[in-house]
Amino acid sequence: MKFTKRAVALVGAVIMLAPLVACGSSSSSSDSGSATTSIVVWSWDSTVPRTVAGFEKANPNIKVKVTNAGTNKDEYTALNNAMSAGKGAPDIAQIEYYALPEYVIRDNLQNLSSLGASSYKSFYTPGTWSSVNINGGVYALPIDSGPMALFYNKEVFDKAGVTQVPTTWDEFYEAAKKIRATGSYITSDTGDAGFFDSMTWQAGATPFATSKDGKTVTIGLTTDSGVKKWTAFWQKMINEDLIDTKTPGWSDDWNKGLNDGSIASLLTGAWMPYNLLSGAPDGSGKWRVAQMPTWEAGGTENSENGGSSLAIIKSSDDAKVKAAYKFLDYVAHSATGIKTRVDAGAFPADNDTLKSSDFLDATSLTDSNGKANEYFGGQEYNKVLAKAATDVITGYKFLPFEVYARGIFADDAGAAYTDKSITLSQGIAAWQKNLTKYAESQGYTVK
Repeated sequence: MKFTKRAVALVGAVIMLAPLVACGSSSSSSDSGSATTSIVVWSWDSTVPRTVAGFEKANPNIKVKVTNAGTNKDEYTALNNAMSAGKGAPDIAQIEYYALPEYVIRDNLQNLSSLGASSYKSFYTPGTWSSVNINGGVYALPIDSGPMALFYNKEVFDKAGVTQVPTTWDEFYEAAKKIRATGSYITSDTGDAGFFDSMTWQAGATPFATSKDGKTVTIGLTTDSGVKKWTAFWQKMINEDLIDTKTPGWSDDWNKGLNDGSIASLLTGAWMPYNLLSGAPDGSGKWRVAQMPTWEAGGTENSENGGSSLAIIKSSDDAKVKAAYKFLDYVAHSATGIKTRVDAGAFPADNDTLKSSDFLDATSLTDSNGKANEYFGGQEYNKVLAKAATDVITGYKFLPFEVYARGIFADDAGAAYTDKSITLSQGIAAWQKNLTKYAESQGYTVK
């Protein structure tokens, strides 16, 4: 299931906003005579509404309304507008991991530590737990994850003579040359900021940091060794025409390329299987999943791409906060809530599911007609993805205005993917310059 791929700048995304009382209302139930608390949840994830019936049955005095306020950027814009207006915000909002820090810095989110979430560390995968822990607090609960993996079309690889899946980036480069000789590209990238973050993260980069008081940010893109390592490698791939730099991700042409094999693999999050099933149906039985290539033979380092959480908007109404946390806990922490979402296609963020035999032994996806489809040729694909989740490097930090940062990535670095007179390093340097200028305009001290 797709959760986040393209990020766009928010309107007024980094204005320091005051905490806001959430918009749900409390009412008295005429049937039972007991107080009923109503909460509003903003979520674009289609699996979240599926949990409401089970939750309300177990909690009859809490009513939940799930509203799709738009996917990622659209929801963030609406959320910021509501906060700025001082009314209309939900009680719970779906927020992607990369966007979470900026809401924490603004003091818009409820710290869940005192409600019980501080004891959940061992329940979640390292990458997702690290993402919701900011400045010593727990500000959301993970609802899905996106550990990176290599999804590849085995038929195209075999045709090109790539009989062994690349396990290092050097091997990936050699495979790319063989695949290009057949007329296909090993993968595509037109300048996706989220992909850039994930790939530099996997290379060990830590270019961003924010002080605990939220006043100082570090932007070290031009000096970070991990950023340099990945940028140099990807520049070589661009220079030698080994990746498709003209077909935007998630476009019709991109799905066509995956479907006909002209794009032979993807380096992306573990939520990808059902997107391949729907977007590239002719690839059924041809595709496989493998671990990400690493920089050294035998390496295991990995990163996240996508994934999101549910956070409680700060409120002065204790009853609503408690009700909201009960729903949060049900969706993200209870076995019933998690199973409901995973059965609908979400990739889990919890260790219990990732270790369960039902999950690990799966060899098929369920298509739109309810039929089993062995899209990955009978491979137990979740075993690969579960391993990928355990190998995510923790400690990667996002900017407190990451949504804005990703929104201008293409403006500064995008030309490097199609114009050979501009290098990717130059594009990244321009991005850093503009990020620094923007940060200073918002009152940050920049290191």
